[in-house]
Amino acid sequence: MRIVEAGHKADVTIRLIGGVAIGLHAQETIPASLARSYGDVDLVTGPKAAKQTIALMVDLEYESNERFNAVNGHERLVFYDLQHARQVDVFVGEFRMCHRLPIAERLHISSSTAPLAELLLTKLQIARVNQKDVKDIYTLLLEHEVGGGDDEVINAEYIAKLLSADWGLWRTSTGTLAQASAQLDAIGLQPEHRTIIATRIEQLRSVIDASPKSLKWRSRARVGERVRWYDEPEEVGHRIAGET
Repeated sequence: MRIVEAGHKADVTIRLIGGVAIGLHAQETIPASLARSYGDVDLVTGPKAAKQTIALMVDLEYESNERFNAVNGHERLVFYDLQHARQVDVFVGEFRMCHRLPIAERLHISSSTAPLAELLLTKLQIARVNQKDVKDIYTLLLEHEVGGGDDEVINAEYIAKLLSADWGLWRTSTGTLAQASAQLDAIGLQPEHRTIIATRIEQLRSVIDASPKSLKWRSRARVGERVRWYDEPEEVGHRIAGET
């Protein structure tokens, strides 16, 4: 939040995404079985804000990965908090990991994080989800209703719109939802919490299924899984204090 607030003061639009953002949106106490640690910090900024963001982060005493940022700064920036051994990733203009998400288009909706729909999409688009990702999905779905708006609601219509235009994103996201549904009984949640999450998964899937698919979606669907439909994201390692 220190970074986000500094952005407000410097007129730099920067918002939290990832697990930290999801944790901030939890309106009630997160069940113990969904609690997890937060190491690194992920943020997103506008498509033309790379230089301003670098200046902001350096002013806040984060170390810039100058080589990576010089090559990739048009879409992603990496910084280090050496004192606390934390890495900060800032996505510029769009979120690009296994899939591309136009995440910077709606940053005005919230003053601190990307909208709930985008937060969920950043987890659904992961081709190989881990336990932390599944916990984040459960936390979002437990704490927030699935609906047609963005006021503390997961905007299912917006999610469906993006998925209906991109078969690859649809295939990964619906597959992740299926995995989350299949693992629900093993996470140690109370029965009423499992019911809420399962119901909201079905609500979201119903909206996705009902959304008309684009010509591009239908063309790619005919190819199916014969061609890989997702990217392998580049991992940028931590900088250890004292490393040269």
